[in-house]
Amino acid sequence: MNERLWGVRDVAEYLGIPVQTIYQWRTKSYGPPGRRIGKHVRFVPEEVRAWVASLNKDVA
Repeated sequence: MNERLWGVRDVAEYLGIPVQTIYQWRTKSYGPPGRRIGKHVRFVPEEVRAWVASLNKDVA
């Protein structure tokens, strides 16, 4: 893994959604997998991309 981990803002920017949506998804166990590192939530960029790719393409 050569890329740095993403924070919530990075994921929100990548997905084009508000930061608050990421936090809401986490309370519902939805969204890309994140890891708590101390008091911070971090995401592996490739896992975020894989999560997006796994979404049902028929739903819009």
